[in-house]
Amino acid sequence: MTVAAGEQAPDFTLRDQNNEEFTLSAYRGKQAVLIIFYPLAFTGICTGELCSVRDDLHTFQNDAVQVVSVSVDSVYSHKIFSEREGYQFPLLADFWPHGAVAQLYGVFNEDAGFANRGTFLVDRTGVVRFAELNGPGEGRDAQTWRDAIAAL
Repeated sequence: MTVAAGEQAPDFTLRDQNNEEFTLSAYRGKQAVLIIFYPLAFTGICTGELCSVRDDLHTFQNDAVQVVSVSVDSVYSHKIFSEREGYQFPLLADFWPHGAVAQLYGVFNEDAGFANRGTFLVDRTGVVRFAELNGPGEGRDAQTWRDAIAAL
């Protein structure tokens, strides 16, 4: 089951493209966190969605909110991906155990071996305030994320 709005967000710790740990619960009481699960780095729709965040970063990452993206790619793939595309936000590696965080959030695609397109806005208390799930090949509209952030 996918984590729904109104539920407590499952806590996790993953490493970003700089091999630094990111722990969701470290943001409690400080900032909301927008979590963007995507299937794979270097693919068309995924790149386009993350470039939308990059191009309007001040909306998604500021004093009130932190944005992170999550895929099953390795830290090393994320490093190259972030450098190539100029991403200035954490790209988290749900590499091993393979897709464990995506499974916690109910967005892991068992047949394909990667995360579906799940997006979760977690407020400062750790409660999910916005949740969406799209399958592979179904792009998301970043405006819905802006609207969810504005509604916090």
